[in-house]
Amino acid sequence: MNVGKKIKMAAIEKAVQAALAYLEKDPENNALKVMDLVDKFSPDGWYDSQRKLVREALESKGHWYQLVQAIYALDPGVRKAFFQNFMINASLKGSIMQNETSEKYNCNSPWAILMDPTSACNLRCKGCWAAEYGYQLNLTLEDIDSIIRQGKELGCYMYIYTGGEPLVRKKDLIKICEMHPDCEFLSFTNGTLIDEEFCQEMLRVKNFVPAISVEGFEDANDSRRGQGVYEKVMHACELLKEHKLPFGHSICYTSVNYKDVTSEKFFDQMIDKGALFAWYFHYMPVGKGAVPELLLSPEQRTEVLRSLRHFRNTKPIFALDFQNDGQYVGGCIAGGRRYLHINAKGACEPCVFIHYSDINIHDASLLDVLRSPLFQAYHDNQPFNHNHLRPCPMLENPEKIVQLVKETGAVNTDYQNQEDVEELVSKTIPYAEKWAPVADELWKELARPKDLVDYNGR
Repeated sequence: MNVGKKIKMAAIEKAVQAALAYLEKDPENNALKVMDLVDKFSPDGWYDSQRKLVREALESKGHWYQLVQAIYALDPGVRKAFFQNFMINASLKGSIMQNETSEKYNCNSPWAILMDPTSACNLRCKGCWAAEYGYQLNLTLEDIDSIIRQGKELGCYMYIYTGGEPLVRKKDLIKICEMHPDCEFLSFTNGTLIDEEFCQEMLRVKNFVPAISVEGFEDANDSRRGQGVYEKVMHACELLKEHKLPFGHSICYTSVNYKDVTSEKFFDQMIDKGALFAWYFHYMPVGKGAVPELLLSPEQRTEVLRSLRHFRNTKPIFALDFQNDGQYVGGCIAGGRRYLHINAKGACEPCVFIHYSDINIHDASLLDVLRSPLFQAYHDNQPFNHNHLRPCPMLENPEKIVQLVKETGAVNTDYQNQEDVEELVSKTIPYAEKWAPVADELWKELARPKDLVDYNGR
């Protein structure tokens, strides 16, 4: 970053910190005053529609206002660390550095890096794709530290743990929080290892946020995860809420559970338990044990899309649907465009659901990874479809993942049962063919004018 940009960035950071400090004194009465300042100093056209929505929400004291109030009910130290690490480091300063990396090296540069600290897990959930890696693989503390140090050089201050069950390594994860207090850490977790001691550790380090997996209500959840797991998850939520700690939920929706997890009752329960966000993931038929019957029909997926958008606009919780919200992020975000995934053996994958790799972090730098043939192919081919309701090169455009894997020589990272890419897409081709005409009609209805720039329907 050149001197001029550093000075400009420092001024922006100082202004944001001053605004947050002012907001902290009296969030209810000062929020609109902060918006006045944002509007006054924002360039013409800078997020006009989003700023308008925020202002309307604050004035009406609707669901977004209630969500802001919930955030300000969190532990003050945790809240301050979140604003600094997420808003300033990851989103302001980080985005400038990421753009510089992308322009300099003509490659993607990630906003977030996902890592599997371990392939081990304390549960044995039916159909869990994470189990493909086996249960004896781990990234060492030194591996994780090195990845983060390299990531920060590129402007990445957001790190997300997957697995396995990351909290099997809870002491190491807390140690990493201590080593990198300028980063924000989020962990997907089954929630069963969250206890009083761990809540106290989260309060101490201030930069760790759980995303607890839930399959639906008790019967649906425990039928997959095991008897009594739902009760443990609800207890974890109660502990986190009691300690004023932020958390959210991670939900995989299928043809079996989609109605439950998109119901008003389910949303109200998440909010009542204290969840601030809900990340929804479409079921992916990855691995030889995957069940294609769990894929949604076009009608079911459409119902999920409409339900989640409705509740996002009416409930005080931030819900994100990673398969149906492609229009807000320009399609596929994998391959380092917004994130990448490093498994417990160090293999670097473009996506947590794309188990193919051509490079290992133990043998290469993070920048080498982003410039590897497979990651470069992602960079050169994104978006994979200009209809952003069809973003994925595996699920909605299966011919694309075949092309990417074969042209780059990437190999399958399932260390137990190798799955050829042709075998993988045999499960998604029928799905893609059925979804395409429905998605194209929905796109005509839902796309904003700027989404249609250069849209050619491919």
